[in-house]
Amino acid sequence: MIGMSRLLGRLAMAMSMAMSLLLLAAPGHAQQPDVGDEPGLIANDDYELPPELRKQMVFFRTSEPAGTIVVQTAERYLYLVQGNNRALRYGIGVGREGFQWQGLLKISRKAEWPDWVPPPEMIQRQPYLPRFMAGGPGNPLGARAMYLGSTIYRIHGTNRPDTIGTAISSGCFRLVNADVADLYERVPVGTKVVVRQRPEL
Repeated sequence: MIGMSRLLGRLAMAMSMAMSLLLLAAPGHAQQPDVGDEPGLIANDDYELPPELRKQMVFFRTSEPAGTIVVQTAERYLYLVQGNNRALRYGIGVGREGFQWQGLLKISRKAEWPDWVPPPEMIQRQPYLPRFMAGGPGNPLGARAMYLGSTIYRIHGTNRPDTIGTAISSGCFRLVNADVADLYERVPVGTKVVVRQRPEL
């Protein structure tokens, strides 16, 4: 009887701790409207990224094999591993506070000029958004999209190139249209995608 009492007590404590973690992971400001998704806005193709956010080959030490995509949220960079301690680095926009995540997924689908169907969670925050928007220059997903597993997250383009290097999305990773089109041609469906909050040690 005492053993059962102790077990129930430990279960109650574990559940309490789990609830605390959930509350920490979902602060109140996570209910604020998304920023940077502007249906119908035509991207400014003349916009120039700052030099540090432009696509470039860089030194990159990792244990991941060539062909892997590594996203480092805190740095605002996406790396396409080339092997021999080198990677193609792209500047990206990432999820705002409360919408950042990490994990291991694969590209499950690719689309050119993808249609946009905002997920229910986004509609709840922004009821005025369209329920469907055909692909094209004014679409917030931009020129290309690479879908991550069965999640709502994507690596995609944007009609707001000025948001690259910032943390304002709902958890997707956005690149300027020229960069997302370049990455799209380099990676097949099935590509491993590693999302990290901090660089690999």
